[in-house]
Amino acid sequence: MNIDPDLLEKVKGENVEFCKLYEEHAILKSKVDKFNQMKVITPKQETENKKYQKQKLNLKDKMEKILSDYNS
Repeated sequence: MNIDPDLLEKVKGENVEFCKLYEEHAILKSKVDKFNQMKVITPKQETENKKYQKQKLNLKDKMEKILSDYNS
């Protein structure tokens, strides 16, 4: 996500929903990064990683929608 840091801080401070989405996105990013650093991954872990990636993308889409509303 390529956004203005000032806008990000403004929206995080003003929009409770965005702040919640941002925090959830950060948690999922951490989980995905952890899986991506593993040298060997089981099929169950791969499925879990894909689930986290999809959730993370969904949150990103929601955050981008909120940011675009602020920009307009």
